[in-house]
Amino acid sequence: MAHTLPWIAMFDLEKIGRGLPVSRVVDQIPQHGPLVVEAPPGTGKTTLIPPAVANIAGKTLVTAPRRVAVRSAAKRLAHLSESSKVGYSIRGEHKDGSAVEFVTPGVLLNRLLKDPGLEGVGAVVIDEVHERQLDTDLVLAMCMEVALLRDDLYLAAMSATLDAKKFADHMGAQILSTEAVTHPLDITYAPHADRIRGTREFYRHVADQTTGDDRTLVFVPGVREVDLVCGFLDGAIPLHGRQSSKEQDEALNGEKRVVVATSVAESSITVPGVRKVVDAGLSRVPKRDNRGMTGLVTVSEAKTSADQRAGRAGRLGPGEVVRVFSRDDYANFQPDITPEILTADLTGALLTMKAWGSPDLPLLDQPSSTDEAEANLEAIGALDNGKITDLGKKLATLPLDPRLGAALLEFGSQAAGTIARLAGEADAKRLRRLVPDKGPADPGEVIAAAFPQWIAKNVGEGEYLLASGTRAKYNSNHEWIAAAELQRTAHSVIIRDAEPIAFPQHRVVEHKRAMLVDDKVRGRLITSIGAIELSSTPIKLDPNEAAEALTHLKFEDFPLTDKERHLKERLDFLRDALGWPDVAQGDYSVEVAEVARGSSISNCDMRAAMLRQLDWKQVAELDQIAPKEYQYDTGRPVKRVKLQHMFGEQGQTVGGVKVLYHLLSPAGRPLAVTDDLDSFWAGPYQQVRKEMRGRYPKHAWPGDPTSRTGK
Repeated sequence: MAHTLPWIAMFDLEKIGRGLPVSRVVDQIPQHGPLVVEAPPGTGKTTLIPPAVANIAGKTLVTAPRRVAVRSAAKRLAHLSESSKVGYSIRGEHKDGSAVEFVTPGVLLNRLLKDPGLEGVGAVVIDEVHERQLDTDLVLAMCMEVALLRDDLYLAAMSATLDAKKFADHMGAQILSTEAVTHPLDITYAPHADRIRGTREFYRHVADQTTGDDRTLVFVPGVREVDLVCGFLDGAIPLHGRQSSKEQDEALNGEKRVVVATSVAESSITVPGVRKVVDAGLSRVPKRDNRGMTGLVTVSEAKTSADQRAGRAGRLGPGEVVRVFSRDDYANFQPDITPEILTADLTGALLTMKAWGSPDLPLLDQPSSTDEAEANLEAIGALDNGKITDLGKKLATLPLDPRLGAALLEFGSQAAGTIARLAGEADAKRLRRLVPDKGPADPGEVIAAAFPQWIAKNVGEGEYLLASGTRAKYNSNHEWIAAAELQRTAHSVIIRDAEPIAFPQHRVVEHKRAMLVDDKVRGRLITSIGAIELSSTPIKLDPNEAAEALTHLKFEDFPLTDKERHLKERLDFLRDALGWPDVAQGDYSVEVAEVARGSSISNCDMRAAMLRQLDWKQVAELDQIAPKEYQYDTGRPVKRVKLQHMFGEQGQTVGGVKVLYHLLSPAGRPLAVTDDLDSFWAGPYQQVRKEMRGRYPKHAWPGDPTSRTGK
């Protein structure tokens, strides 16, 4: 449960908030949550709001999206108050704090799984919710459920952008807003043609923009780019999430004039003394492709990110911003950050949700599908028929992606170095203590165990074929590798890190494949590792085997005659207009069975097959509702007809949609197109009549075309 009195005025808010814009509204913080705090960067929300909430609710946990932000925020608040009251927890590092504890979302998720009631905690403050990181979304949803069971839990979310209403509506929260004190920014643009391609020349151009005497903060998308830009400069220091705490502190508090950072410096932390920002305009985000492969993709940043990065130059006074992109680029950036839950690999998130056990977690955005993540968890034994296993529960408590956790458990402590490398921010020494020593662990085999879809075979010319089916560029002579990091660009996939492996014999599978050759089914015996085909031998399939192997056949695979195609177009129109079934998604197992028995696919009666997808009433009404005389290939009823055949006729509708008439001359040449015959008769017809009487005098061209008499 939350604190018990006495718990009053643990923090001197006047002292802590001196000079911070958010201090103007701190006395408006309600006594009960939920609360959404809307405060732009530089207002001091991360420094002042947590102790203010702690004065109301007691022991307060504060999430910040990155390790460096957690430590920075905790140190600042501890400096402004009593250090014993302020602590922090990140993976592998902890400092006690009696009143406020800063944590990463991952640490809080682990704590929630171990202690769902958050015993002894009076409040949770979730900072930088606008970044829409996956763990942050999960923390918010899980804490909302805790708050339903504990009406004494004070829940607050803090956003630096103007989406506070969305969060407030979702949480049922009040909004507390404050304005930033901004200093003028001199924004210039220095575009380069290779920005999206991310060439060495582009990053040299980025480095060239750091001239001057002011302390400069440079934003680039990833660690590789940080190192590249630092290599072009004397007196530059890197700042990113893979550094140790000591290295991050040196970057933040050292004397180097130029700090080259990833998005870790975008929000939550302040790099002291910065008066100039150089922004490459790029972010690195995790995305899945249509094969289900997840990799880091370099994309143009969102406008909100560009604005936040620029704002880092204006905290102390007038600042300078150099955007290494054009004004047009900025205008075309997407407005906001895309939530990770909609694009990223959900394997770890789904395991957390399964371990939490709530069937209807109140997520701000629901993922479109968790099928891929569920398959990944089933493959490593974390789920069994959708239910979490004992192994799954154990993996959920490890500070790792479950696939990395499973590999660590399989190979033991000597795999810790490789696992830490794959995880990015994990501490190898800490991981080593979690599992027993099982002897030497080959790095390639560890990687392959964690990500078997990234096992790859050399196919020549600097390319590898991954088991996922994706081709990727990688400069190596090894026949087989296990990829550790993939980057997708606009035109290709690049393997950034990999280890050689021996031929993975134990992953070879054998399966029968049926394919259509000259309209007839033919069988082959395939040996493969995922999508990597090792051999293919012709075999004879019995009808059952062929039918099973042909389950991949879709409606589009069946050739249609002209009459069948016309029927399909009619049915597609009725699907869109009246909600009839989508016959393309129907059951064609009868036709598949025919092909499996040796029949040519072109001999299948697709008219009967399509009509089988309708109910008897729809079949009976089809010709009446969507007459055959019309064309439907454009998605609406169309009739091509000679003009004189329409005299005395009125426009028709089909399925509530007006027929579009293509009116033709006696020779079949186009005269007019209309879906409003009344308007055509009353207007354009008289000019058409004038021309047609001269060209075709033997035909009747009545003055009143609405009359059937032809007079």
